Amino acid sequence: MRGCDNMCTYCVVPFTRGRERSRPIESIVEEVRRLRDEGYKQITLLGQNVNSYRDMSSVEFSLNPSTSQDRVPGFKTVYKPKTGGLTFTSLLDKVSRAAPEVRFRFTSPHPKDFPMQLIELIASRPNLCNQLHLPAQSGDDETLERMGRGYTRDLYLRLVDDIRKVLPDVFLTSDFIAGFCGETEQAHQNTLSLMRAVRYSFCFVFPYSMRGKTRAHHRLTDDVPEEVKNRRHQDLISVFREEALRINESLIGTKQIVLVEGKSRRDQLFSYGRIDGGVKAVFDNSDHLLGPGQYGKVIITGASSQTLQAKLIGETDI
Repeated sequence: MRGCDNMCTYCVVPFTRGRERSRPIESIVEEVRRLRDEGYKQITLLGQNVNSYRDMSSVEFSLNPSTSQDRVPGFKTVYKPKTGGLTFTSLLDKVSRAAPEVRFRFTSPHPKDFPMQLIELIASRPNLCNQLHLPAQSGDDETLERMGRGYTRDLYLRLVDDIRKVLPDVFLTSDFIAGFCGETEQAHQNTLSLMRAVRYSFCFVFPYSMRGKTRAHHRLTDDVPEEVKNRRHQDLISVFREEALRINESLIGTKQIVLVEGKSRRDQLFSYGRIDGGVKAVFDNSDHLLGPGQYGKVIITGASSQTLQAKLIGETDI
């Protein structure tokens, strides 16, 4: 799908990509089947707001009743509730059935569009990866309000708790902005504490940069000095890496399934791939047992904040 209807105040996407519009579901399923037959083993579903996908291409689809389950309770939007259509849960259901030996990931979603039936579907399908991108942007309520995110810190944390009740071993990733308009030092500390509370395996963090046409450009003042933004940016990086290291170290001694992507650039006798949770793993493949596109079972032997070291046990499947 393309476009976004959320109108977050910092974001120019609605002005450059337009309103949300989704490809017909059958065209996506057909493409998945073709890629499956060509030997692909991982497919990422992409969209500016991917989990707000809603196929309205058929009269039959458009008459589907909407339910209160389409969106996380309590999260607000600037648009009226949408009705009808086939949702992202239906799409994931269909593609995961069409290609059971293909891993599926998706990005970039919005937290409001993670109803529990979607989480339960991911828990029930081994080829729907146990990794969710859950963009927070800030851990401070006043900053979230100025950003137009439609939720509070408490609502976000409750969503995380609900997800972990169904997916206790889920790997969460996120996006954060440092130094948004009006962000105080206390607001920044609130964001750092959210990072520590959630414990993400990876975060994309950026110092705020004003974009023309956005609501922030028209209504807010970019009043955080650049040196403060840069310092806060580094704080965010440091904290997420600390937490990611703890997560990765907790995996030492566990067995994981890795989808091999290629040979290590540092040593051609080693190969690399990603575990189900999305973390990169490097392992000795000097016997050339596995090539790109094959699944391997490994035992984790070491960890840094971004990479796992592993020992290959042998070939496997999902």
